[in-house]
Amino acid sequence: MSGPTDAFRVQGKRALVTGAGRGLGRAIAETLAEAGADVTLVARSRDEIATVAGDLRERGLQAGTLVADVTDVGAFAASLDTLCPFDVFVNNAGTNRPGPLLEVTEADYDAVMSLNVRAAVFAAQAVARGMIRVGKGGSIINMSSQMGHVGAAKRTIYCASKWALEGFTKALAVELGQHRIRVNTICPTFIDTPLTRPFFKDESFRNDVLGRIKLGRLGTTEEVAQGALYLASDASSLMTGSALMLDGGWTAD
Repeated sequence: MSGPTDAFRVQGKRALVTGAGRGLGRAIAETLAEAGADVTLVARSRDEIATVAGDLRERGLQAGTLVADVTDVGAFAASLDTLCPFDVFVNNAGTNRPGPLLEVTEADYDAVMSLNVRAAVFAAQAVARGMIRVGKGGSIINMSSQMGHVGAAKRTIYCASKWALEGFTKALAVELGQHRIRVNTICPTFIDTPLTRPFFKDESFRNDVLGRIKLGRLGTTEEVAQGALYLASDASSLMTGSALMLDGGWTAD
């Protein structure tokens, strides 16, 4: 008889994680591999994902790499055609260029929307085609943000991109439900990573952020990775078209 924790395993599932060389993507890839998945790590940097995958294989876990730029939607889709379809897709690659709207350039807009929306949409399309072809169902996890549910100064374009991703996720969940493919988002608050730490050297910024997070602390990559494992696993088998809020209460008010 299986135990209650078995539903959180992803043993034998094939998982694809974009932006997997560092930060959230790396933590998610590691967590899925540790839970039994055969993980393919995607990033533009060959060295980063090769290092992560090598470390996982040394531990006896299953991990491979795919060097790709998800903003080249045609090439990315073509690369997936050469691989077996996936059971889990973590659509994690993303970016931000914070700043006041009056200073936002067309280049800023294009960089954020091209990766956070355009690439995310067509990456999900490419993976979903494979899932439908084999007919086993699956889980698509779009990396959103608390900023996909609220607004914030100096994040107008980023908020626009994440609100768009939330709408896309709901619509795709409606379309793919008949194929037993679940589509959800993860919405983290500010996460403690090497990339974010320099921003928190600004005491006023740090105090403002911690004042909005009701738990009074930053999130960790491990906490977000556990959320991804939940959405990837059968533990969330009735969940689709929803947002998993990992925001420490930021959006509660």
